[in-house]
Amino acid sequence: MKGDAPGGPIRWGLHLPVPPDRVFAALDSAEEREAFWAESAAEVAGAIEFRFAGGASWSARILVRRPPAVLEIDYAGGPARFELAPDGQGGTELLLTQEGVEVGEWNEVHAGWLNVLLPLKAWVVHGARLRNRDAARSWDRGFADG
Repeated sequence: MKGDAPGGPIRWGLHLPVPPDRVFAALDSAEEREAFWAESAAEVAGAIEFRFAGGASWSARILVRRPPAVLEIDYAGGPARFELAPDGQGGTELLLTQEGVEVGEWNEVHAGWLNVLLPLKAWVVHGARLRNRDAARSWDRGFADG
């Protein structure tokens, strides 16, 4: 968002023309996370075990789960909080905030959230899977759809 700077919180807003419970369901379901976020994203013992096409993986502990308004996980350097609010017209205002990302990682993590949020929107609104699912064309190789 305007004013965000390396070392500070990362913030992205996103409007989705579907209700908060639909958006929360996508964020909170292994099968749906796999449609827009990662190759696999199963929940095991209170953590989401992410596996990506380029071979990267990590465990994201679930910190807060309050359907359909808040999901917060420990992800890529710090707590990432998805706050979902009704827009008054049947849609959702999503605010993603992530704290604690190191300055040297901040730009990549900041940009990387677009590789989650825009595919999320395509998935919940249109049922479209934007990820290419090709290890040779992954995020770490410069592909936006990796």
